[in-house]
Amino acid sequence: MTTRRSTSALALLGAGALAFTLAACSAPAGGSEEAAADSGAGFAVDENTLVFGVVPDSVDTETNYQPLMDYIAQETGKEVEYHESTDYAALIEAAIAGKIDVASFSGFTYVTATNNGAEITPISSIVTAEGQEPGYYSQAIVPKGSSITGLADFAGKKVCFVDPSSTSGYLFPSYNLLQEGIDAETDVTPVFAGKHDVSVTKVGEGVECEAGFAEDSEVAKSDQVEIVAETMVPGAPIVVSDALPDELKSQLTDILAEVTIDQIIESGVESADSDGFRSVFFATKPVDDEYYDLIRDICAEINATQCQG
Repeated sequence: MTTRRSTSALALLGAGALAFTLAACSAPAGGSEEAAADSGAGFAVDENTLVFGVVPDSVDTETNYQPLMDYIAQETGKEVEYHESTDYAALIEAAIAGKIDVASFSGFTYVTATNNGAEITPISSIVTAEGQEPGYYSQAIVPKGSSITGLADFAGKKVCFVDPSSTSGYLFPSYNLLQEGIDAETDVTPVFAGKHDVSVTKVGEGVECEAGFAEDSEVAKSDQVEIVAETMVPGAPIVVSDALPDELKSQLTDILAEVTIDQIIESGVESADSDGFRSVFFATKPVDDEYYDLIRDICAEINATQCQG
């Protein structure tokens, strides 16, 4: 996790559950399988489980998200199941198919997913320090000692991006390069690293990539790269599936829209009281769909195919 977001949980079915129960009681024996399937309607797995989707940014992703998942499980009484997608496209597909209940998206991934039919709603974004607002930096990096001093020098170079659906690792970099007259598809040799930490590593090595992009939290871990440009991007959203019962969506919004690490610890989640979690999480701040209009504007500006439904 980074200057961003994570989440997952489940709550009560209420009257809906009662309706399903009555239907099951009145159904003939032969319809028991169908009734059982219906009882899980609205959930990725069933009403006792929340599937929490994420795309790993580094080898520490699951560890970083665990305290938040523990908090969600504690507050909702549901089992929270970690679902790690192989890449952004896979997370988008999972959202469209209704296979996740709560997820940590990037802003670009969220816009792409909703443009392609995913029924999800953003509720908050993670900040890592007191006084911050949602958002983090997309940083342009080069190997230590490189002669490249700015984005204009990226033309003709082997450039590491993270993923075609990454906000800070592709969308904003493509837009910023375009402002320098450089097309990210034709004027550089693009290399997709898959993860932010891998992009940083490859740039630091200076072999596969002579320059590249990654989010600030991963860049900060390396002493092998230098930052030559940076841009603040909208904070990555924690989203919930619209298919969840209204009561549960309200509960998730209440517990995830605005909570601090101290509140999570005070609630009894011992895993949150660690230096590792404190380094990536301070609090969540509310965000909504309109917050991501900047991403939609940039999508239109660069005519990114990923944005199109």
